[in-house]
Amino acid sequence: MADDDHAIVAYRINNPPNMEIVAAPFEREWMSATNQKFAYRCLPLNIANQAGWFVTCPCSFELYWYGGADKTDIELRFLDNRDAAVSTHFGYGVLTFSLPYLFRTPQGINLWVKGPSNQFKDGIQALEGVVETDWAFSTFTMNWKVTRPGEWIRFTKGEPVCMIVPIPRNLAETLVPKTMDLKKNAELHDKYRGWEASRSNFLTGLTTKDPEAVKRGWQKDYFQGKQAEGGTFDGHQTRLDIQEFELEE
Repeated sequence: MADDDHAIVAYRINNPPNMEIVAAPFEREWMSATNQKFAYRCLPLNIANQAGWFVTCPCSFELYWYGGADKTDIELRFLDNRDAAVSTHFGYGVLTFSLPYLFRTPQGINLWVKGPSNQFKDGIQALEGVVETDWAFSTFTMNWKVTRPGEWIRFTKGEPVCMIVPIPRNLAETLVPKTMDLKKNAELHDKYRGWEASRSNFLTGLTTKDPEAVKRGWQKDYFQGKQAEGGTFDGHQTRLDIQEFELEE
């Protein structure tokens, strides 16, 4: 099968695979638990939450790092069936998930392999890597580094242990970094100062219980993509429409 120019393909090594791939959801438990779910007012968080796909944990287990460098210094305790995808291959308190997929992306597109955006696990940190999946014919692993030895840490079957995010190769290298005084861009300077004054007035209104400010609750200009001169920015996003992986026979 020839890879489509716009397709990301997850070739299944195991059939059926023991780890599912799902579009990353909008919600995060800690964000939903904030007062009136106010954390969702931060649009950059929301977009980052959805910007790729989750790969889920194949089984429920606990791990305990005794603090040593050897791979046997992590103890694994499986709570249901043992799964070979979970191991301590590298040592130094690193937990490894062997993903049952060989990914292929369009030419020039890498995969940023990371933990789930804005989702945390106490005592352990997801490691991140960038893989050239438009040509590589080997698989990659997802790894987590224990940050607190001497405590049991639990993973539950179905929870996300990996997030894959497509990124163009060489993009950062093609950009030309510059710094300059904001006044050199008169139009942007005026827009910023207008926003700064509006923000200051709004926060003052909240402090003084100004009825209009209290009724608004929060400023939605960026969330709604509002332009300083009126209207909205063409192409502004408040949600991502990430497609699910579909099995092709």
